[in-house]
Amino acid sequence: MTRVFLAGLAAGFGVAIPVGAIAVLVMGLAARTSFRVGAAAALGVATADGLYAAVAALGGAALVTVLTPVAGPLRVVAAVVLLALAGHTAVRALRSARPGALAGTDSTSGGPDSGSRPFAGGRGLETPPRAFAGVLALTLLNPATVVYFAALVLGRQDSAAPALPAAGAFVLGAFLASASWQLMVAGGGTMVGRVLAGPRGRLGTALVSSAIIAALAVVMVVAA
Repeated sequence: MTRVFLAGLAAGFGVAIPVGAIAVLVMGLAARTSFRVGAAAALGVATADGLYAAVAALGGAALVTVLTPVAGPLRVVAAVVLLALAGHTAVRALRSARPGALAGTDSTSGGPDSGSRPFAGGRGLETPPRAFAGVLALTLLNPATVVYFAALVLGRQDSAAPALPAAGAFVLGAFLASASWQLMVAGGGTMVGRVLAGPRGRLGTALVSSAIIAALAVVMVVAA
C-alpha cells in the first residue's frame, strides 16, 4: 500500500509542478488579495487533481478512449474562460488605479488595510469560496489530467493490494502532493503581495498576472 501511496504522490507532483495558467492564477490571487484566497484556490486545484486521480484509478483504460476526442474542445473552453478572467482582472485593476480611486483608498477609506488592498472586493474570484469553486471548475476543464493519471495507473499494474484501498492510497497521495505544491505557490504569491503592498504594486502584480494568464491561454488554444 505504501508503494501505491508513493506512486500517487509522485503523480500528483508530476501534474502540479509544471507552471501553467492555473498556477499563475493561484499566485496572482494570493498576491493581490490574501493567503486565504490563494489557499482556497490552491485547494480547488488539488481537489480537481484528486477527483481526476480517483476517476482514473477506478475507470482505467476506458477513460482514455472517452476523453481523448473532447480534450481539444475542452482546452479551448478553458482558454476562453482564462482569457476572460485575465481581461476582467486587468480592467478592474486599471479602474482601481485611476488617480481618483487611489486618492479615495488612501484618504477616505477609513483604515490602512483598505487603502492597501484596492482589489480585494467580493466579486470575481477574490473571496475564498469563489476562488475554490472557480479554480476547481477551471482545473476540471483539463481532461488531459485524467488521461495522465489513467496512463500511470495502467502502467503501474499493481495487483498486490485490493482495488479500492489501492485506489484510495493513490488518490490520497495525488491530492496531498498537489495541495502541498499549490499551497506553496499561494504562499509565494502572498510574499510577493507583501513586498508590493501599495496600490501601484498590486496594480503591477495584477497586470503581470493577467498578461501571463492570457499568453498561456493563447498557447492552450494553439495546442488544441
